[in-house]
Amino acid sequence: MNRSKLKTYAPNARRDFINAVSARAAKVGIGEKKIEPVHVQGEVAIIAGQAHPKRVAEQRAKLEARIGLRGYEQVMEEAAYTWFNRFAAIRYMELHGYLDHGYRVLSHPQGKATPEILEHAQHLDLPGLDAAKVLELKLDGTKDADLYRMLLLAQCNALYEAMPFLFERIDNETELLLPDNLLHSDSVINKMVNEIDESDWQEIEIIGWLYQFYISEKKDQVIGKVVKSEDIPAATQLFTPNWIVKYMVQNTLGAKWLATYPQSGIRAKMEYYIEPAEQTPEVNAKLAEITPSELNPEVITFLDPACGSGHILVEAYELLKEIYLERGYVLRDIPKLILEKNLFGLDIDDRAAQLACFALLMKARADDRRIFSRQTELAVMAIQESNGLDSQEVCTMMISDQASMENPNNNLFINSATRIINDTDIAVWVSRIIDKFSNAKTFGSLIEPDEDNVANFMKKVDAEIKAPDRNLSQYAMLSVIEKFRQLLRQLGIISGRFDCVVANPPYMGRQFQNDSIRDFLSLAYSEYKYDIYSAISTRMIGLCKDDGYLGFMTPFTWMSKSSYVSFRKRFINDVALLSLIQPEYHAFFDNAFVPICTFTARNTSIPGFCATFFDLGQFSGADIQSVKVLEGISDRKSKWVYHVQIERFSAIPSAQFAFSLPSRLLEAFKTREPIGQMAKKGITTGDNTIFMRLWFEVNMSKFSYFGGVKWYPITKGGQFRRWYGNFEYVIDWEDNGMRIKNFYDGYGKLKSSPRNIDYLFREGITWNDVTVSDFTARYVPKGHAFSAAGPMIFTNEIDKY
Repeated sequence: MNRSKLKTYAPNARRDFINAVSARAAKVGIGEKKIEPVHVQGEVAIIAGQAHPKRVAEQRAKLEARIGLRGYEQVMEEAAYTWFNRFAAIRYMELHGYLDHGYRVLSHPQGKATPEILEHAQHLDLPGLDAAKVLELKLDGTKDADLYRMLLLAQCNALYEAMPFLFERIDNETELLLPDNLLHSDSVINKMVNEIDESDWQEIEIIGWLYQFYISEKKDQVIGKVVKSEDIPAATQLFTPNWIVKYMVQNTLGAKWLATYPQSGIRAKMEYYIEPAEQTPEVNAKLAEITPSELNPEVITFLDPACGSGHILVEAYELLKEIYLERGYVLRDIPKLILEKNLFGLDIDDRAAQLACFALLMKARADDRRIFSRQTELAVMAIQESNGLDSQEVCTMMISDQASMENPNNNLFINSATRIINDTDIAVWVSRIIDKFSNAKTFGSLIEPDEDNVANFMKKVDAEIKAPDRNLSQYAMLSVIEKFRQLLRQLGIISGRFDCVVANPPYMGRQFQNDSIRDFLSLAYSEYKYDIYSAISTRMIGLCKDDGYLGFMTPFTWMSKSSYVSFRKRFINDVALLSLIQPEYHAFFDNAFVPICTFTARNTSIPGFCATFFDLGQFSGADIQSVKVLEGISDRKSKWVYHVQIERFSAIPSAQFAFSLPSRLLEAFKTREPIGQMAKKGITTGDNTIFMRLWFEVNMSKFSYFGGVKWYPITKGGQFRRWYGNFEYVIDWEDNGMRIKNFYDGYGKLKSSPRNIDYLFREGITWNDVTVSDFTARYVPKGHAFSAAGPMIFTNEIDKY
C-alpha cells in the first residue's frame, strides 16, 4: 500500500469535500453568515429567486436546525466526512465486486471518463429509482449530471438495508449536501479514483489509513492546545501499526484459546504470539486453576472500547474465523456469528464508527456473499449523547398506546417497559440514564454504569437492546423512543464484562484537557487523571472479566513517571502482566515522535508470574521493530528479551518497571537503600543569571576552593559525561551565601532554596538529576558546592552503603 500517496491525497480530499458541500449548501440558500428565506408556493420552494421541489424546503429546515445546534462549520465538516466515507465505501465495494448489479458506480473498468453505471442506467433495479425518469434523462443526452445524481442517491438507498450505519435513507438534509459536478474531471469522485491506485484498495486496512490521514490537518490544528470536546477525535486518533494489532490480538484472544487448547493449529498462524516464560510450579498450578477445560467460540466476547476505524476488530475477526473453522463450523455461517456474538466496539466519533462497521462487514462479505441480506446487527457503535431527551417524555412514550400505533416495531420494547413499571421507579431510572450520557461524546467509554440501574432495569429489556428494530439507524435524527433505545444499547456494552478487552486508547495529557474532562477525571479517576490513556486503560480492566485478557498500546510514560505509580501498582498487585514490547523511542509512524509501548495482561493476580519484555531501544527505524520482535519470539535468549517476575519492581522506588536491570541489581533493591534516598539535593539560587557564572568569566583573585572569597566551584548537571568533569560553573557564596540566603521577591517570599548547606564542599559523587541519556556518575573533589540539578552522595555515606 502506497501510504505516502494516501497521506497526500486525504488532507486535500478533506478540503475539497468541505468546499463541495459548502457550495451545495449555498445553492439552497445557506451560507456561513447568511441564510436566504424560503417561500413555498404549491409544490415549489423559492430560494433566492431559484425554484426547487417543495421537499427541499423541508430538508433545508432540518439542515438549519442542525446548524443552529452545532454551528455552520461543524455541520459542513460532518457532511463532508459523511460523503467522503460513503464514496470510499462504494469505491472499495465496486473494486471487489460487492455491488449487486455488478457495475462500477464511481469509475469505469476500461478507464473511460464516465462511470460504468451511466452506461447501464436503464437496466438498474434500485430502491426508489424511477425507471421512466431514468430513461427520459438518458435519452435526452444532455442530462448525464442529473441522471448520475439520481443513480448515486438510489445506490446509497440500496446499501441502506445492509449498512444503515453508513447509508441512511437519503431523503433528508443529507441529500441536499451531496456535491454537484460529480462528472467533472476534477470532481471529488474523480480525484478519489485517479489519485489512489486500484491495488491500494485490495486490503480493508486502507479505510483506517484514509481516516488517519483525512483528519491529519485537523489534528495539526488542535494538537498542543486545550482540546474542545468536538475536536477530541482529531486530537487523539492514532492508527495502530498492523504488527502491534496482531501482537495484541494474538496475545489476548489467541492466548485465551491456546491456554485451553495448547495443541491448536491456530498457533502456527499467530506469528506474534509470545509463549509464556518458564513459570514456577505454584504459578502453573494457578494458571491451571483459572483456565477453562473447554471453550465455545460463540460465547467468547471481544471489546475495543476506543475502536476508531476498526483495525483491531478486523484482526480479531480473522482470528475468530480460524477458531470457528477449527471447531468445524461451515464458513458461510461464521461471519454472522462473529459480528453478532463475538465482536463489540465503541467510539465517540460517528464517522470512525461508521468505518469500523463497514470494515467488519467487508471482511464478512469476503467470506459470505449473502451477508448483506442476512439482517446482521453489529454491536459496534458510536456513543451518542442524551442531550434533548426528557425523562418524563421518554416514560410517556414507552407506555403510550399512541406511540405504539405510530411505531408498531416498538411494541415489544413498550410492552416490556409497561410490564415493569409497577416494580421500578422508571422515571427516576430513566432520568439517571439520561444524565449518565449527557456528555457521552466527551467521556466515551470512561462512563461507568450505576450497577443498581443495570440490575433493576436493563436485564428486563435485554432482548430489545440486543436486537433493536432493523429499520432504526443510530446515526439518523432519532425520535425520542429511538434515541433512548440507543442509550440502552450503549449502556448494555459499558455494563458488560468481556473475555478480551483490547484498545489503542486516546492519549491526552492533563495540560491539554478541557475543564469538563479534567473535572471528570479528578472525580472518577483521581489516581489516573494525568493522561486520558491511563484512565481508559483502568476502565478497560473494569470491562474485562475476571481472568480475562487485556491488550494495550499506550505511551510508555507510565512505566517510570512518578504520577503513574498507582497505575503501575495495578499491574503488580491486581493484574498479571504477560508481555510488553517497547519500540525504539522514535521508531513509529515513519519516524514521527510517538514514544509508545504495547503490552498484554491477564485480569487476575498471579503471584510470582514471570512476564516477557522486549526492549527494542537499540534498533532505529519503524520497519525493523517488527523484525526484531519476531526474532525475539523465535529466540527467547535474544539480548533484547527479558523475563522478569513483576513483583520485583515493588522494591524499586515508585515501583518503576525497570525490566532491563540485571537480576542481581533488582534483588539489591530489596536489601539495600536506594542511592536516591541517600542523595542530597543542593542549592537552587532563584536566579542563576545573578548568582552563577562560567569559571572563566570571573576575576580569579575572587575565586577559591578554600573560602574567604566570592566565587566557589559548583556542580550542576551538564552534558553527558562519565566518571569526572562538568566543572564549568562557579557560584556566589560570599559571606557564607548571604545574598542567596536572603534573595526575596517583591512580596517578601524567598526565591532561593539553599538546601543542605552543611554538606557543601565535601568529596562525593554526583549525576544529572534530569537526563534523556543513560545514568552516569562523576567524582567530585573536595571544595565544590552542588545544585539541585546535580544531587550528591558523599564519601562517608558510600562507605556505610
